[in-house]
Amino acid sequence: MPLPFNDLSSLFFFIAALLVAIDIHEFAHAWMADKLGDPTPRINGRLTLNPLAHLDPLGTLALFIFHIGWGKPVEIDPYNLRNPRRDAALISLAGPASNFLLAAALSLLTHLLPPSQFLVNLIVLSVALGVFNLLPVPPLDGSKILLGFLPADLAYEWEKIFDQYGIFILIFILFPFFGNQALVNLIIWPIINFILGLLLSPTLFLQIV
Repeated sequence: MPLPFNDLSSLFFFIAALLVAIDIHEFAHAWMADKLGDPTPRINGRLTLNPLAHLDPLGTLALFIFHIGWGKPVEIDPYNLRNPRRDAALISLAGPASNFLLAAALSLLTHLLPPSQFLVNLIVLSVALGVFNLLPVPPLDGSKILLGFLPADLAYEWEKIFDQYGIFILIFILFPFFGNQALVNLIIWPIINFILGLLLSPTLFLQIV
């Protein structure tokens, strides 16, 4: 379900929505880390809603090409956390959770007011960013969430696999080796469409699929 750029205004609304979705996602990571006792994001200037602090060039480029992507990773110091494995997982979960909460809140507006292009783009991108980042592949949030909630011995084995093969797995699912479709699109867009179908009115949903 690509977001078409029919004219300059469409591109403008896409970029604006993209900046907000990434901004909220990365700020949520920084906020959660700060609440759990790690001041590293605050020291690094990441506890801010300024989108320029959170943009990752490669992740932003991927969003334009593949309609999926990521922001600049928020650095944390696990030694500042009471329960490093659990707290690191909660920090990672905060990013996708913030996107889903934002999309849910904004979807209420689409039922009350005539939806704008910016609003619809922001809902779609927020859901897409949240779902994509839940994939258990480094450096995405899902890998840290998985490691945080697995038993320690099993998490250790998975971490070794991630360290050795994570980047290759990410490349494999991102590039269109399956005809004109990347494997990641085949995995996440049915989930994204399902969530959007729950959030949006049937009329609006049919307009964007």
